[in-house]
Amino acid sequence: MKRPIRWLLYCLLVLLFLLHNDFWLWENPQLVLGIPVGLLYHIGFCVVATLLMAAFVKAQGDWGER
Repeated sequence: MKRPIRWLLYCLLVLLFLLHNDFWLWENPQLVLGIPVGLLYHIGFCVVATLLMAAFVKAQGDWGER
C-alpha cells in the first residue's frame, strides 16, 4: 500500500515539473480578478506545489517507520 503512494507522489511531482513552464499563457494579456492570468496560474501552481510537498513530508514520516 505504501509503495503505490510513493509512486503516485513521484508521478505527481514529474507532472508538476512539466506544468511549471506555462508557455501557453505567455502571450495571454487577459486579466482575472485584476491579476494577469499567468500570475494567477502561478499562484495556483504554488498552492498545489505546497500541498504536494506536505504530502511528501507526511508520506516520508509514514515510510520512515520500519
